[in-house]
Amino acid sequence: MMTCKQLGGACDEEFVAGTFEEMAQLSKKHGTEMVKNQDRPHMDAMAKMNQLQQSPEALREWFEDKRRMFDALPEAETVG
Repeated sequence: MMTCKQLGGACDEEFVAGTFEEMAQLSKKHGTEMVKNQDRPHMDAMAKMNQLQQSPEALREWFEDKRRMFDALPEAETVG
């Protein structure tokens, strides 16, 4: 399990997935929905992510850091 905040978002919504890629998709879907609903904290978090995407190296490092966090979770927290 990882939270929206742990994945670069703005809230404590929890996501459970079997792979990091699934976790990233759940987070992205949640973030997109929150931005669609004009949730200001999520809009700010999305703006930071968009800024991060300007640097491929920084974005790669960010994803690797989040992947390491996911990989360190106990298996019971990564079951989808």
